[in-house]
Amino acid sequence: MSGAYRACLAHGCNLFDTAESYGGGLLGGWGSSERFLAACMREGGEAAAAPPGPAPVIVSKYIPLPWRLFEPRCMMRALQATVSRLEVEAVDVYLVHSPVATFNSIKTLASSLAAAVDSGLARHVGVSNYSEAEVRETHRVLAEAGLPLAANQVEFSLLHALPERSGLLDACSELGVGVMAYSPLAMGRLSGKYSAANKPRGARRFGDLPFERIQPVVDLLARLGRQHGGKTPAQVALNWLVCKGAVPIPGAKNAAQAEANTGALGWRLSGGDVGELDEAAVEGSLKLGQHG
Repeated sequence: MSGAYRACLAHGCNLFDTAESYGGGLLGGWGSSERFLAACMREGGEAAAAPPGPAPVIVSKYIPLPWRLFEPRCMMRALQATVSRLEVEAVDVYLVHSPVATFNSIKTLASSLAAAVDSGLARHVGVSNYSEAEVRETHRVLAEAGLPLAANQVEFSLLHALPERSGLLDACSELGVGVMAYSPLAMGRLSGKYSAANKPRGARRFGDLPFERIQPVVDLLARLGRQHGGKTPAQVALNWLVCKGAVPIPGAKNAAQAEANTGALGWRLSGGDVGELDEAAVEGSLKLGQHG
């Protein structure tokens, strides 16, 4: 995966998304994703021929576990640990991983985000999986502190178009809140690699649609890709998100996958193309931990 990191930077893609809770498998456990990213950055910085392009922009997240809501310093301690694991002076964008609509937590978490910026350990702050109402409340609290709400990171793809259809996208645009789209390829289901006869193996958390419903969307992506000079279904799916004003954050396990993702940039679907995809898109539904 370090090859994927270098390939991203070499192609000008410099936003890297992680979280304190990401890890497991080959990476280890809690915080291991942040430590792995730190190793990639260290290796890149020490390389004799470091990849050209902009410096990395790091996004990480604080998970508001229930017992953390009663201790205001919990976010600050978590942020300090994140900064240490990442081996940076400050996190570029620090997000609340998911909303907890109890104990007046939306306001409390927003105030903690403001404190994170004041501490100098986070340059910008945002949220993830927040509903329109929660975004508005967080935006209000941060505005009172003289701070912008940088982003709301939500599941958004052609198989989960709910953020647009619910009005969340419009609300974020109105407030000047950026939208980051996670699972932009629906855990690979929009890549064109899979079908009803060749389903992905293992657990795919956000894959509750039958392939009979997915295949027409993939077929349309393939057709539009051919019309745009041989773009892949995945590249078309990512470009659709760019056309919606979102920043897609696709995963990549190796340099080849990272380079393929960059093929979504430097061109644009037509208005007619976007309209066709809008009609084919699946609204989707909210899952555990998602409010928006």
